[in-house]
Amino acid sequence: MALSLADDQRFALMKFRRNVQDVMKSSHDDQFLLRWLRARKWDLVAAEKMLRDSMEWRKRWDVDKLNEWEVPKLLIDYLPHGLSGFDKDGAPVIIMPFAGLDLYGILHAFSKREVIKATIKLLENYLDICQEQCKKHGLAASQCTVIFDMENFNLRQYMWRPAGELALTLIQMYESNYPEILKVCYIINAPKVFAFAFSIAKKFLNEYTISKIQIYKADPSKWKSVILQMIADDQLPVHYGGTLVDHDGNPKLISKICQGGKIPKSMYINKNEKDKANEYTTMTVKKGDKLKLEFQSNEIGLLLSWEFYLEDHDIKFGIIKKTNDGLQTEIIPIHRVSTHQHEEVGIITCEILAN
Repeated sequence: MALSLADDQRFALMKFRRNVQDVMKSSHDDQFLLRWLRARKWDLVAAEKMLRDSMEWRKRWDVDKLNEWEVPKLLIDYLPHGLSGFDKDGAPVIIMPFAGLDLYGILHAFSKREVIKATIKLLENYLDICQEQCKKHGLAASQCTVIFDMENFNLRQYMWRPAGELALTLIQMYESNYPEILKVCYIINAPKVFAFAFSIAKKFLNEYTISKIQIYKADPSKWKSVILQMIADDQLPVHYGGTLVDHDGNPKLISKICQGGKIPKSMYINKNEKDKANEYTTMTVKKGDKLKLEFQSNEIGLLLSWEFYLEDHDIKFGIIKKTNDGLQTEIIPIHRVSTHQHEEVGIITCEILAN
């Protein structure tokens, strides 16, 4: 397969192949090597480090023994995703109804490791499809076209620390080990609150990934025409401007696009109170007393997150910003919460205090 490269790029590719020859496999062709070079803007040293780190990561997770992995089928059934068809270049079109991802429930029913392995398996499967399409249709079919549907997106579950941390872990894993497999990503039906979530996620995304993301609000007239320029209507469900429906007429094509859904509490793995307590630092606040925690914000983009629960009763909680000259402002107004009923979680972006 002919690659259109400038002379300096072809020389860099040749040198890169020589530098990483010791970790190369027979399936690693020039197109594979170019993914790492482009991800690191043709910096040979950075690209080599990225590739070697990824190879070590694959060893740690035994990714090459993927077929031997036992990922719970129920977990796969609750991960929203699906192959709708192929775009006009032959690249796979993946749709993810993001609101159907019950990460809170998933982490109560499955281990973090199981979720990561399930995600790796999905990524590897889609990568295999890309490679097959590339053989048939050329380089334009070697990457994924993705539609993230943010309809009914709820930010609250990501305020729970384990869910937020896992989401960021998966983003970092993708960025470090699957460079240049994204052709374009359409984020559609994005509510206002999504802007905050994306501002956090962007900190863990590389520029080459961000440049391929297009975000549209909940106005189908804006995004349907754009998507149809890339994808023929017979490769899309009716819900996204196409012509595909299920046998029963469902416009979301749920026979091919798993919608995810709420994990039944009957699937939750019960934790006793001792296990739960071990996840937290325990403190006693007597009636009439106050517990004050102070943090210094001295870097741009710092995040302050919180998660706590009470063994009994309720408590007043709030966050106050205090400047160096003593001026105080309520960021989260002090209010009463009953965290013996459920955990109190949240996250805010800090401001730098003026000197």
